[in-house]
Amino acid sequence: MMKFSKFVPVLLVSCLIALPAASSQSADESSSSMAAADDTALLQTMLSDLSTFRADVRQLVMESSGSVLEESQILFMLKRPDGFYWETLQPFPELIVTDGESLWNYQPDLLQLTIDDWQTDQSELAAQLLGGQINAVAESYAIEAVAIEGQPGSAEFYLTPLDPSSLYERVTLYFENREPASILLVSTNGQRTLWEFYNRQVNLSLASDQFVFPVPDDEFLDVIDNRSQTAPAP
Repeated sequence: MMKFSKFVPVLLVSCLIALPAASSQSADESSSSMAAADDTALLQTMLSDLSTFRADVRQLVMESSGSVLEESQILFMLKRPDGFYWETLQPFPELIVTDGESLWNYQPDLLQLTIDDWQTDQSELAAQLLGGQINAVAESYAIEAVAIEGQPGSAEFYLTPLDPSSLYERVTLYFENREPASILLVSTNGQRTLWEFYNRQVNLSLASDQFVFPVPDDEFLDVIDNRSQTAPAP
C-alpha cells in the first residue's frame, strides 16, 4: 500500500484580505483535522473492542453494473494481536492463515502450500482494518464516520484513498452493535467486493493453534517455503 502525504498550502493575497481569510481557513482546516482525528479514533475504538472475532462470511464480487461475478462462503477468525484465519469453503477451497510470524496459503485443489514470512505493513487492507492497524490505514486513507440514526452502536465509515493511483476508489465499513457487519471495496475499475459477516461471535475463546497450519503428510503436496528462517513443521 502506497503512502501519500497531502498538503494544501494557504496563499496570501494581500494584507487586508489574506490575513483574515487565512485565519478563517486555518480554523476551518483545524476543525476538519479534529473531525478526521475523531472519526479515526472512533474506528480505532470500535475495532479495539474485539480481542477475538469469528464469523461466517458471504463474499460477492460484482461488476460495476451490479451483476454478480462470483459468490463465496468463507469462515473468518481473528485473534489479537497476530491471529488471522480466512478459509474459503465454496466454491473453491483455499485457506489463508497467519500466527503473526508465518503466513500459510493452502490450496488443496492444486495440492499446493505456500509459506511466507508475515509482514504486517504489507498485508491487505482488510487484514489491516480487522487487525486494528488503523494508524497504518490512516496514512493512506481519509476516514469519515457517519452514525446510523436510531441505531446505537451502529455506524458507517467511509475510507477515501489519499493517493489517486490507489487500487480502491472507496472502502465502506458498516458496524452493527459495535461489531463489523460488512465491508465494501470499490475498485477504480468499478468492480466491487462485498463481505457480509453473519453468525458473528465476539471475544470468545480461540486457541492459538487454530492460527498455525500443520503441513499435511502428503507426498503429492507441493510445499513452497519462502520464509527467511525456515521453522520446523508443526
